[in-house]
Amino acid sequence: MTDTTIVHLLRHGEVHNPERILYGRLPGYRLSEDGVLMAKAASRWFADRDVTALFSSPMQRALETAAPLADALGLPVTVDDRLIEAGNHFEGLTFGVGTGSLRRPEHWRHLVNPFRPSWGEPYKLLVARMRGAVIRARETARGHEAVCVSHQLPIWILRLHAEHRRLWHHPARRECSLASLTSLTFEGSRLVEVAYHEPAAGIATGPDVAGA
Repeated sequence: MTDTTIVHLLRHGEVHNPERILYGRLPGYRLSEDGVLMAKAASRWFADRDVTALFSSPMQRALETAAPLADALGLPVTVDDRLIEAGNHFEGLTFGVGTGSLRRPEHWRHLVNPFRPSWGEPYKLLVARMRGAVIRARETARGHEAVCVSHQLPIWILRLHAEHRRLWHHPARRECSLASLTSLTFEGSRLVEVAYHEPAAGIATGPDVAGA
């Protein structure tokens, strides 16, 4: 018989970010009060699931999102650096026109190629490292379920790859909301289904930060 394994990619909850900057891989960005509620809502979604392995990005916001799930399931959190946020030239800056970084000519050269993209970690490298993390989770939890806490862009790019869609896209069209789940079902090593859930839908939040 073929083992059925599900790997859930959980995006972290809302981050305390009153300056509205692209915080990327910068340290010290914690969940907001709503983000904590989102993490708890996500953990409740897994109450009756057969989760036997829990992995997380090393970023604080991801580890804080994993914490209530670890407590509820009695599982340790294994840090996998491959689940980290995508690299981005605009990290630490506000992005946009007006007072944002787009008004400064020194940044324009980083916007010339949306297909790579020229402003950050290449999409193909994102796919490669996220696939590696998912394969590790799948093999660790074979015949059961695993959760990987990560970030919007890495999750979305992996989903596009899994669904054989082009990798370049408009950030506003990503289906990967805060504390959402992108679930990959495998029969053995073969991907047979991609599903999407929003266990934290309805929890109040401000505008999302693309790429966070």
